[in-house]
Formats: sequence, structure tokens, C-alpha cells
Amino acid sequence: MLVVDDDPIITDVLSRYLTRAGYDVLLAHDGLSALDLVARAEPELVVLDVMLPAPDGFEVSRRLRATSTVPIIMLTALGAENDRLAGLELGADDYVVKPFSPREVVLRVGAVLRRSRSPVLTSASAVLRDGALVLDMAAHDVSLAGHPLALTTREFDLLAFLLRHPRQAFTREQLLEQVWGWDFGDVSTVTVHIRRLREKTEPNPAEPQRIVTVPRVGYRLDPSVVQEHA
Repeated sequence: MLVVDDDPIITDVLSRYLTRAGYDVLLAHDGLSALDLVARAEPELVVLDVMLPAPDGFEVSRRLRATSTVPIIMLTALGAENDRLAGLELGADDYVVKPFSPREVVLRVGAVLRRSRSPVLTSASAVLRDGALVLDMAAHDVSLAGHPLALTTREFDLLAFLLRHPRQAFTREQLLEQVWGWDFGDVSTVTVHIRRLREKTEPNPAEPQRIVTVPRVGYRLDPSVVQEHA
């Protein structure tokens, strides 16, 4: 995996903890080096600081998401809610707030990798469908009207969960627990991922018909009501 931070103390500490946990670790201290290492080494996961020498972590995440679905865990400053939301909007799978415990980072890395390596198969079928939207659990891919969709690990898990529970409304707290495995946390994480799924699966994300908002509750998936993308 790749750890990207311009603070050598942070990269050294994270490298030691992650290596001790059994991971092979590459290090980068700026955005350009990070992009180069991702292209050459194809890491399984990237731990990415927001405040990097140009390009910053946001731009690195944006460029990675243009070509890759590699899981990204962003490191953000304490209290910088806008940074956390911006990172999620750009495709981050998770974030850790500074100052952090290295053990927390190791746990978050393990949780994200387990989801990306071993998608959970449903008992009914390994393929979930909603009209022209097809999600293949075994292959870990999604297509809409025959066109592949590039989803992050969290987006894939969230969509799979909603497809397994059509017409059932969930609060953001319930989705955070069921999909992320967190019994506490920032529910805006769910809001951002719902928005990103709508952008990728709805003809008009501003007026969603598939993943709808249930007032005073949360969200639900309404199956087969959408005029699919051409």
C-alpha cells in the first residue's frame, strides 16, 4: 500500500505500524510522487494526506478517480469538516482525522481492504439487478444499460445493500452501521456517497427516481422506476 504525507514523522510511524500489521508499504511525500507510484506499483490502497505540496491531496484523489478505483483513506485536520466532505466527494472511501492513533489507521485500512478483497455474496444471488442496472457481487462490477460504472468500494457496498433491500427505508445512522460497520461516526459520509451514486445511476441526479430521499427518515431504493440511460 501507499502512504502519502509530507511529514516524514507521520510516514515513518504509519509505515512501521502497517509493516508490523503485515502490509508492504511504499512512501511518498508529495502529490506527483504519489501519482507516479500508483501508476507504477498499483497499490491495493492509498493513505493520502490532504495538505500536500502541489498537487494537494484533493487533486491527487481527483486524478486517481479518473482512472482507478483503488481505495483511498484521506488524512484530514481536526475540525476541518469541509476537507472531509470534499475528500468524500472526490472519491475517498474513508477518512481519519488528525491527530490520530496509528492503530486506528491500521484498523481502518484492514476494514477497507476486507471489503475490497472479499465482497459478501447474498444467499439469493450473486447478481443484483434493477432494470438495466446490474451489480455482479462475484466479479465486483456494475453496469448500467451495458456500460460499466466505476464505483469505489464504499459506493459498491452501499449500492449492493440498497439493491438487497428494495423499497426499505434506512436512516443514515443505519446505513453507516450496516455498510460502513461503524456504530458511530459522521453521517454526512452517507449523504455524500448517496449523492455520488445518484450522479452515476440516475438520468437526473437532482431529481432522483431510483435512490430516493424519505423525508424525516433517510433513503430507500425504488426499483425499476427509472428511464435508464441511453
